[in-house]
Amino acid sequence: MPGITYQRVLQWTTSGPRELYVITAPRPGGLYSLTPLLSNGTIQGRETVSAMERDVSPKMSTIGVNGDFFNWDGGWPSGLLMQDGVVEHQPADGRAAVGVDTSGTLHVDRVPWSASWLGANGIRVPIGRLNEPPAANSSALFTPVWGARTPALKGLMAVIEPFPPTTPLRDLTGTVVRVVSDSAVAIPRDGAVLVARGSATADLSAGAPVGSTITAHLGLRADWASVTDAVSAGPTLVKNGQPIANAGEALSSAQLNGRAPRTAIGQRADGTIVIVAADGRRPGWSVGISNWDLALALVRYGCVTGFALDSGGSTTVALNGTVLNRPSDPTGERPVSEALVVGYTGVYAPAPAPTLSPNGDGVDDSESFSYKLVRPSTVDVTLTTTDGSSIVLDSGEKAPGTYRLSWDGTVNGEPAPEGRYRWNVSATDDLGRVSAMARVFTLDDTLGFLRLSTAARRISFTLTRPASVRVAIETLGGEILKTAANGPRQAGLATVRWNGLDGRHKRVQRGTYEVRVVATSPVGLSRLTRVFRVVR
Repeated sequence: MPGITYQRVLQWTTSGPRELYVITAPRPGGLYSLTPLLSNGTIQGRETVSAMERDVSPKMSTIGVNGDFFNWDGGWPSGLLMQDGVVEHQPADGRAAVGVDTSGTLHVDRVPWSASWLGANGIRVPIGRLNEPPAANSSALFTPVWGARTPALKGLMAVIEPFPPTTPLRDLTGTVVRVVSDSAVAIPRDGAVLVARGSATADLSAGAPVGSTITAHLGLRADWASVTDAVSAGPTLVKNGQPIANAGEALSSAQLNGRAPRTAIGQRADGTIVIVAADGRRPGWSVGISNWDLALALVRYGCVTGFALDSGGSTTVALNGTVLNRPSDPTGERPVSEALVVGYTGVYAPAPAPTLSPNGDGVDDSESFSYKLVRPSTVDVTLTTTDGSSIVLDSGEKAPGTYRLSWDGTVNGEPAPEGRYRWNVSATDDLGRVSAMARVFTLDDTLGFLRLSTAARRISFTLTRPASVRVAIETLGGEILKTAANGPRQAGLATVRWNGLDGRHKRVQRGTYEVRVVATSPVGLSRLTRVFRVVR
């Protein structure tokens, strides 16, 4: 996406290799946001980061990571959650949160929780939790983001309708329309439910009779008045450009200590967002990272503020619903409570196939291009040719959606010259915001017509010009078993023979494999692959 970078970095440590994933993005604002996503759109339950990104795909393009720690069974986050200026879950005692304000600045602070409701009897009563079952002898407020119904608890439930969104630092007033006991109760879409347990039921019974008005107030730090979106986890890693060895936050030993898969977010002085994640618990691939080394990594990438997110098997990096890292759980990507993503609402065009080869062999004979709009926009799509001229492929007003185009490598019915081409798409949305993307590919007929005999003992292909060629036998996972040919080849039909042995001169076992042919010529680099089976 424009302005966003992604790197996978291999580091060698005394304990083994370490894989880092580094994302940078512009200061939030305009076409860019830093957005918490909720699993299934509700506080309850869990969902993978990639699934959450796919859920919001019609609204934004995303690259991001996992968010807060969470309750394993219930799925609710362990600390503060804010979305679009609304508090959805209370902060955690003794731990910090990271929030982004209306200017795109990150705040990393401990955020005390002070919430209460004032009833008809004039007595102010604490609200212990927001969208989480209340502790014994206390109360909790449930809003529609919790789900359809409150949990079934022994206690008293006051249904309030209407009731405004739970915006902090202001009075929230609603009318009690129903009071029930010892039961789950539906949460009105425009209301809330106040639930009390134990000794707190007496306060609710006395202060919130049917027909009365109650006023709630949710207090956060005064300097968080402009914060719109926030998640918790921890610990704090960087303050004022300095790494922090021990922030003294209330976290478990496993969350604080040792090498593990870990995720963090930071911000540079110029507002650039930096996200760093590390794989771990995979000997030979990545041994993980400590919080201290994660803090040092954020500082090396220029961060003046830094904060750790959930770690361990939760660590996930995904782009538009595709996982980029290797989560450590044996079952793969872990369902979590939240994701924290960089959202982009401009025109988005995924990378096309790198090579167009319209030679009639049935592979890459046409080049496909697609782009996505999340708002009504006026669009121009052009193709820049090898001589710098442009061909208009599409233009006009477009509704939100995904649009697809293709090109067969001809101009006015004649074959186009080989070389580098570029798709260009620009869009002006209904808010007047301009965005653009360009994607490059090569028209290259050098390599074609890959054919295999049984078990790939004979491999043939054609070259339209002399090229340097490498032919490899690989597993479907990309491991090279044998390089069957490597070097220059003349134009014409080329044949390579393979004896069925790997690079250690051992016979390749039964299974499914792949032949990969790569040709490098003055035009560029082209590839062909074909799958085959070894049956004995």
